[in-house]
Amino acid sequence: MEKISIKTNSRIELVDITDRIQAIVSKSKVKAGICFVFCPHTTAGLIINENADPSVRRDIINTLNKLVPENAGYAHTEGNADSHIKSSLFGSTLTIFIEDGRLAFGTWQGIYFCESDGPRSRESWVKIVGSS
Repeated sequence: MEKISIKTNSRIELVDITDRIQAIVSKSKVKAGICFVFCPHTTAGLIINENADPSVRRDIINTLNKLVPENAGYAHTEGNADSHIKSSLFGSTLTIFIEDGRLAFGTWQGIYFCESDGPRSRESWVKIVGSS
């Protein structure tokens, strides 16, 4: 397993980590297999989504903030209840096929680390399983 460090700069932010995950896949020399990515945080998560148009990230963030506002009278009183809810919507794990030593994506897809309680220093864990 490898860990990647992620420094976020905003309370809610989507950080493209696709190239960093691909670098781990390339280093592994696995030609066919599976890449597992895990987020070990309760106020952050992971998604696969479009990475060609940055307005998609803004739309996701704006919609999340409308659906799950920061201060809405939550029972959890640490001030980050919305962050826990948002991370639940994202999820904590991704599974991506590896073909010919590359992450197998659709044309516009990329991997995002989804911060909901930043800015913070975070990490994601990556595990590669397969054959070279």
